[in-house]
Amino acid sequence: MISFRSLGTTAVCALLISCGTQQDRTPAIGQAFVGPTTLALRQELSSKATVSATVHHGEPLEILEFKRRFIKVRTAGGIAGWTDVHELLTPEQMADLRHIAERAAAYPSQGVGTTFEALNVHTEPSRTSPSFLQIPEGGKIDVIGHKVTPRTQAATPTPSPAPRPRTQRKRKEKSSNKVPPPPMPSAPKLPRDWLEMSRSPKKLPDPREELVAKPNAPPPQPIRLDDWSLIRTKDGRVGWILSRMVNMAIPDDVAQYAEGHRITSYFSLGDVQDEGQLKHNWLWTTIGKGPQDYEFDSFRFFIWSKRHHRYETAYIQRNVTGHYPVIVNNAGETPTFTLILEDDGKLARKTYTYNGYRVILRDTEPYDAPPANESQSQPSLAVASAQPEQKAQGWFESMKSRVTKLFRR
Repeated sequence: MISFRSLGTTAVCALLISCGTQQDRTPAIGQAFVGPTTLALRQELSSKATVSATVHHGEPLEILEFKRRFIKVRTAGGIAGWTDVHELLTPEQMADLRHIAERAAAYPSQGVGTTFEALNVHTEPSRTSPSFLQIPEGGKIDVIGHKVTPRTQAATPTPSPAPRPRTQRKRKEKSSNKVPPPPMPSAPKLPRDWLEMSRSPKKLPDPREELVAKPNAPPPQPIRLDDWSLIRTKDGRVGWILSRMVNMAIPDDVAQYAEGHRITSYFSLGDVQDEGQLKHNWLWTTIGKGPQDYEFDSFRFFIWSKRHHRYETAYIQRNVTGHYPVIVNNAGETPTFTLILEDDGKLARKTYTYNGYRVILRDTEPYDAPPANESQSQPSLAVASAQPEQKAQGWFESMKSRVTKLFRR
């Protein structure tokens, strides 16, 4: 039979153990969120160390300490481990990602795209940002936005050169019959005009003149840009992918007229029945060169000819500067499509109607681009987003700012 004394002793021991565990718990110095789909936390600073825990995208983590670009974090279950700072998101970045996903639900699709191979979806339009989703080969997604950013690469540590082996030099044996050196000669006398020679010249040469005088100086290297597309999956998840890795899924009998240009959006503008076959009229936008801070430089309207049983061009306009979004309205007796084009340096929303082979410009009205503060937290829609004149932030400055943001919470 268990006595009350033993029960009291057991309760006191359990209370002391719990209190000691709470006192030994390291206080957190910041908060972060998991960036990739899955992330392995390791017990030590080594890629071969034992995995202490596996966390998933969006899970909150507590920051305990950091060494160089590695951070020790703790999960909600109290398990600690080390990871790279590039695999984490700050609370601000996580809030922006959720905000974009909520707003992107209302963005009109600019066409369905298919991937050439398995493709990683990034949280930001940057190669160094975490990838939280992977689209399988041949997967279909909706293209809803576009952005051009300077290319950034993750810095790779350069290996230090191997130390050279030290070779022991043989000591020369001291000879007892050593001849002493001759005496030092006397110092020469100062010249008569030594005072004039000691004075500084009246005008020192300007080092900037030497730089200007070099006509063969190499020109500055242009900043390399990346073209990104904002995509939306079937389950509503939103992220960024490289535009060159996705192909617009317009039928091949229409895509053959692209003439080497990249199709940036396409829309069906009505059905046509021809001898039991269902065909569509199509509107598409294309761009000839990239990356550019606009989405298309040409748009074209195709119709299916029942007489010739082929697609024919009803309307085409080249050498334009167009932006997302392109909106199509097939309801009513007179279907319309609306484009945002630059006209004399200003944005204008132009609405076209079509009836058979005829395409008519019905309305033109000014278009106000989103404010700058909103365009930073959402994809660039009808606003120039590339700023090549700004210098890309270095790896050290990027890591320093990211760690600073993580430690604020």
